Amino acid sequence: MVLESPDAVAERLGATGYLCDDALATVTYLALRMQRPLLLEGEPGTGKTALAEAVAESLDLPLVRLQCYEGIDATQALYDWDFPRQILHLRALEAAGGADVTEAEKSLYDARFLLARPVLQALQESPAVLLVDEVDRADDEFEAFLLEVLSTYQVSIPELGTVRAATPPVVVLTSNRTRELHDALKRRCLYHWIDHPGLEREVEIVRSRAPEVSAELARQVVGVVQGLRERGDLVKPPGVAETLDWARALTYLGTAEIDLAAASATLGALVKYREDADRVRHALDQMLRA
Repeated sequence: MVLESPDAVAERLGATGYLCDDALATVTYLALRMQRPLLLEGEPGTGKTALAEAVAESLDLPLVRLQCYEGIDATQALYDWDFPRQILHLRALEAAGGADVTEAEKSLYDARFLLARPVLQALQESPAVLLVDEVDRADDEFEAFLLEVLSTYQVSIPELGTVRAATPPVVVLTSNRTRELHDALKRRCLYHWIDHPGLEREVEIVRSRAPEVSAELARQVVGVVQGLRERGDLVKPPGVAETLDWARALTYLGTAEIDLAAASATLGALVKYREDADRVRHALDQMLRA
């Protein structure tokens, strides 16, 4: 899984359609070489999740995704038991004439009844890419659990024993920085802050990911989107994903050059809040008249 240089990483990621700068290519290379988790922070829509997907595709590894949310605990991340199948198993034993109680209890916790959740799945399927998405949504206890797993790449299942990854998975954690993560987790990882791309790079991204969009329209779309981000008054500034969606929407409507009517008709691809839509309409009127 180790590539020979940051340039090689950038080239492999570029082949999947993910264009990254030198700093991001370097920290990704080091995470692979040092077998350290990579923590990516930044505004929503800057390509954090997409990087993990691109790494998995470029290395031809399975991607295992753990989506964090408020209240998530170790059970949702590790494993559970398939209760309905365990009940059916007991009934089958009864129908067959019964079995020793102790043996029946042991048989309930066989590996065939184990439901692997993302973290355990990544350890079992290793080598794999484990994406821990939006870890800032989880609480302190879940952070502590992640830190323990990422320190040893193994988990203990009381009924079955220890599951240890033969090869440590490539781990990518993302955070929108809705809260500060603990220093202990950050120290375990290599860290990188992802900003929105500059104009030229975002145009490249649009042309790479949406080749059906003309070069002229791509430049117009990116110019407008970057102007909207700079305003700083939107609830959720459009990310790269929204730039791509908007460029495609305009293209599918046969728009060769952005005008107010086409822009207003396709705002649902660009912004997701009513307040933002009102602000963007007003801003577009000014920007397109300039």
